[in-house]
Parts: sequence; C-alpha cells; structure tokens
Amino acid sequence: MKTLSTTVATASVILGASLLVATPASAEERICRGTIGAVTLDNVKVPSGATCTLKGTRVKGNIVVNSKATLRANGAVVNGNIQSEGHRLVVVNNTRVGGSIQLKQGGGLTVSANKVEGDVQIFSNKSGTKTIRNNRIDGNLQCKSNTPAPIGSGNVVDGNKEDQCRRL
Repeated sequence: MKTLSTTVATASVILGASLLVATPASAEERICRGTIGAVTLDNVKVPSGATCTLKGTRVKGNIVVNSKATLRANGAVVNGNIQSEGHRLVVVNNTRVGGSIQLKQGGGLTVSANKVEGDVQIFSNKSGTKTIRNNRIDGNLQCKSNTPAPIGSGNVVDGNKEDQCRRL
C-alpha cells in the first residue's frame, strides 16, 4: 500500500511540475472591427471591408489591413510594420512605427506626424487623396505609380526621397 501511495505521490509531483514548465506562446492576432483604445496587443488584422480605429493602442507586432478595409491609427505605437494591399483608406497620425509603412494597390491615405524607423512605401494606389506630411522617417520615402500623386511637405527622411515623393 505504501508503494502505491509513493507512486501516486511521485506521479502527481511530476505532472504538477510539467504543468509549471512555460511553453512558448504564439503571438495572437486581434481582429479589429470598431475602436480599440489604450491596450497592448500582439498583432492586429483589419478584415476585408471592416473599419478599425486604434487610439493610443500599442501593437507589439504588425498591423495588416485587408482589401477594402479602413484603418485609423492615432497616437499608437507599433513595434512592427503597417501593411496593406487593396485598402479603402489608411490614416496613420502621430504614431510611432518600429518597422515600415507599406501601402499598395489601395485607395486614399494620410501619413502625418509619425516617427517611422523603417521605410514609407506608397505604391500603385489608384483612388483618393494621398497625403504624406511632417513625418520623421529613418529609412526611405518611396512613392511610385500612384494616381493622383501624393501631396505633402515637411518630411524629414534619413534615407532617400524617391520618385513621386522626392519633393515631399
């Protein structure tokens, strides 16, 4: 009987110890529809056709904006990238971006008063106004094949200002 009790107790200790071992957590993706305030998230995805507003939100990873979706980020901190292909509208204002902003084949956009540690790339956006104003960009500011061409001023760029953005 004592051997059975010892075996059960030993098994319980081993099982309990295995539950205490930390397993790596995968980064979670938050689907955004509506408004998110001052919270910290891993990654954010704006699904097709949705509108997402981030107010003072901290994103440890990336923001991905799907086709025909709208993103409004104001006073956010994004450790990774903001990326879109086929967006309806993207507005990034007074936000710190640790990676790059890459917006292509979409609609209107405003990128203003941000600190971007990577590049700002605006490619082949075919509708809506494209405004790029008063940003601090550590990488390059690259704009190609946008209709109409982007407008703006006051951008401080450590890398190169290229193509449609060379005078911004």
